[in-house]
Amino acid sequence: MKKQSRGTPLGAWLAELPDDGLVRLLTLRPDLAQPAPASIAALASRAQARQSVQAATDELDLLRLSVLDALLVLHANVSPVPPAALTDLLTGRADPAQVRHALDELKARALAWGDDEIRVASEATAGLPWYPGQVMRDGGDLTNDELAALIGGLDPEQRELLDRLAEGSPVGRTRDARPDAPQANPVPRLLAAGLLMRVDDETVLLPRRVGQLLRGQQPDPIELTPPDAAVAQVSQMEADGAAAVAVIDLLREVDTVLNTLAASPAPELRSGGLGVREAKRLAKATGIGEDRLTLILELAATAGLIASGMPDPAPEDGNPPYWAPTVAADRYQDTPASGRWALLAQAWLALPARPGLVGQRGPDGKPLVALSHALHSSAAPLDRRLLLTMLDELPDGAVTRAEEASAALAWRRPRWAARLAPEPVGHLLAEAQILGILGRGALTTPGRALLRDGVEAAAEAMEQALPDPVDHFLLQADLTVVVPGPLAPELAEELTAAADIESAGAASVYRISEASVRRALDAGHSAGGLHGFFERHSKTPVPQGLTYLIDDVARRHGQLRVGMASSFVRCEDPALLAQAIGAPAVRVLELRLLAPTVAISQAPIGEVLAALRAAGMAPAAEDASGAIVNLAARGARVPANPHRRSFRPPPNPSNHDNLVGLVSVLRRVEATPDGEVIDPNQATVALLRAAMQRSDVLIGYRDNAGVSSRRLVTPVSVRGGILTAFDETSGRVREFAVHRVTSVVSDLGG
Repeated sequence: MKKQSRGTPLGAWLAELPDDGLVRLLTLRPDLAQPAPASIAALASRAQARQSVQAATDELDLLRLSVLDALLVLHANVSPVPPAALTDLLTGRADPAQVRHALDELKARALAWGDDEIRVASEATAGLPWYPGQVMRDGGDLTNDELAALIGGLDPEQRELLDRLAEGSPVGRTRDARPDAPQANPVPRLLAAGLLMRVDDETVLLPRRVGQLLRGQQPDPIELTPPDAAVAQVSQMEADGAAAVAVIDLLREVDTVLNTLAASPAPELRSGGLGVREAKRLAKATGIGEDRLTLILELAATAGLIASGMPDPAPEDGNPPYWAPTVAADRYQDTPASGRWALLAQAWLALPARPGLVGQRGPDGKPLVALSHALHSSAAPLDRRLLLTMLDELPDGAVTRAEEASAALAWRRPRWAARLAPEPVGHLLAEAQILGILGRGALTTPGRALLRDGVEAAAEAMEQALPDPVDHFLLQADLTVVVPGPLAPELAEELTAAADIESAGAASVYRISEASVRRALDAGHSAGGLHGFFERHSKTPVPQGLTYLIDDVARRHGQLRVGMASSFVRCEDPALLAQAIGAPAVRVLELRLLAPTVAISQAPIGEVLAALRAAGMAPAAEDASGAIVNLAARGARVPANPHRRSFRPPPNPSNHDNLVGLVSVLRRVEATPDGEVIDPNQATVALLRAAMQRSDVLIGYRDNAGVSSRRLVTPVSVRGGILTAFDETSGRVREFAVHRVTSVVSDLGG
């Protein structure tokens, strides 16, 4: 590359870059390619715009931003700076090789340019999350604790001065900044203590850390080497084992929430979300803590397992919409455990909300609630990926904490530091722990696979981490069932039909009762089937008490049969039927005897069943053939909400081939002088000739908004005043109005 002269403009420097350098610039800064710039001069102008500079610095770490800060301290935005001056300024704070590498990164993004002398854009200050010089002039001689102690010992006059700088601009103008100023004055004393920095004889600057301490914030890192986020070490096996236990709990809790909402949909607030009272009711019904429940609800909504709408069947009272499961919940519950986890983990990565904010007050003073739009944050998915990326760079089994992780993340993304404070980072770590992405504070094998290789690889890794499903349990004399691991899905379904869960986890405990046995018989199980089920799957002898219980409930179960008349009741024992009809709880249904063993009612079959059970009886429902049927209500379902917010990654508007084409157009524009506006008839002739020869032409074009651009196209046809051509920049066939074509250059020099 040719040596650049002193004060070389960015446009001239970009023009001398090789093509791959321009392609890399457009890749690193995709906003520069949309819409396509008309020339390299236009590209240079756009690259120096304030908004574009801010976007280009978003993903830079503290070292690279500090190099940019140093260039601004050297006034590279006003006049060129030799690279040696930059290295000298950073001596003792960063290795020269690291400085050169960071400078090359800034050049690749066109945030700095030049070889013998370096320049930066006048808007480069917009790319810093601090006032220029606040980091470069802070040598870090005092620790944060020492600075806090000094601030605590200030007299009122000194504190008032610092507070004004912390609340407004950190730059102060004062004659007391001179070295010979009276040392008893506040400013010289603050300078001597390191709580102010001298810029010149009339200017002082508040160090960034001091300002953050004055505002009650956690100071961001100032060292130019990344802080270590690891605080402890565990084996990878320990981390994966802890994750497996966490995932078993999570999947069980998600199922519990889905089943609870199916049985009793939760009304949505008018402003959106789940009300505080309804959240407490749901937490009590599921036995899940409110903080954990909030995360599960947000995951389920993002994964499409629940949505707000009008459920089917509709609740008898209240007004829609309600939060209830979608039909996707049925498919989810039929999926193997590793696949269910992968769906939830993917939803967490894409979750455009911050569940940890629930319970805090919003700008309107009202508490933030689950599933509300107030929790929305398009940056949350970016923060989660940044956290996992940082953890992935640590050694296997490295454990981190919120404070250390926050410092490491703030170093990697200083412009994001406000949302990477210890509290929100602690929320992210807790969420990852619940999901099994972290285990005992360390990144797990499935979590690493999720970040590196995607959902399918993560599901395979989790399948390896989860214990194999067990096909047995242990029956106890007190009619409890101990399950020493996750049950196979079919076995879990059968056991849940006949027993109620008492405690869940890696090892679960169920209890068998008269009500649970009756529930199993209602669902169509027979007494013999239940005896056989427990004998086949119990590793301990079946307690005699359980045998008696099943036989006793089965003997009474189904003596009364309820059908539809609207409904009917039949019984082989006329005395029992007469007793049933005369029971107070049943009398309101006005059952009428048709025969000694048959009675009918206008009440629905469900009400008749409920009334008979309330009277202490054990009726069973039957169909027209006399077979017992399970009338348990199907859980409510709502249609999936297509408008539910979701995370969309920042678009990359152009692929590599399109960027290569765009650079080719820019090169040809630079080599082609501007001419006069061409007559439409001449343009039509030139374009028809190019279409016949299948040759490329460079056209000037003014769109409906009056914006002019240059486009390299291959004409296909010209009909009715419309040019149909392949546009090399966009990579597709487009139509152009011939009367808007301002120039046609066909001799492109090969």
